[in-house]
Amino acid sequence: MMITIGITGGVGAGKSTVLDFLEEKYQAYVMKADEIGHLVMEPGQSCYEPVIALFGRQIIKNDKTIDRRQVSDVVFSHPKLLGKLNQIIHPAVKQRILDLLGEQKEAGREICVVEAALFLEENYQEFCDEVWYVYTEEEIRIRRLMESRGYSREKSLGIIRNQVSDQVFREHTDYVIENNGDLKGTRRQIREGIERNETL
Repeated sequence: MMITIGITGGVGAGKSTVLDFLEEKYQAYVMKADEIGHLVMEPGQSCYEPVIALFGRQIIKNDKTIDRRQVSDVVFSHPKLLGKLNQIIHPAVKQRILDLLGEQKEAGREICVVEAALFLEENYQEFCDEVWYVYTEEEIRIRRLMESRGYSREKSLGIIRNQVSDQVFREHTDYVIENNGDLKGTRRQIREGIERNETL
């Protein structure tokens, strides 16, 4: 029996801490929607030509790959283009995840994990058995963003306030992991989440 766990949470919540532990301790197969989104935009992949058609050939770098930074800069100030980009990328990402889930099930994998920034907005829960929410206090998230990404306090706060609220996350997920810096506590909650699944 394979179980698929969805992992979500706001920026700076430390989702990778949870993913790394699931991979290391439980040999979970981890899929990150963001990374798969990059893969489907590679030359020869399904989103390569549609993205170039949307943004123009000036986004092609010398090595024939798409300049993701340039695309990111354009969509930041053009929300309509971001919507069109998401319509190209998200269906392809979901299809790739479904294909990988099928392969892992065939291979006898016990736990698969799907992580996505826009998890709830893009309905990734459709193919997960349950969804975990990684919660971290706002001040800790701001500090992490300032330290790891070099963002200003204002930029960090702006990004956090632009995301789904804590209340919405809690209403639409099955299990909450509090990740406020106590690694032992976080790992204990992950173990409890897995054990909880074994008894469901």
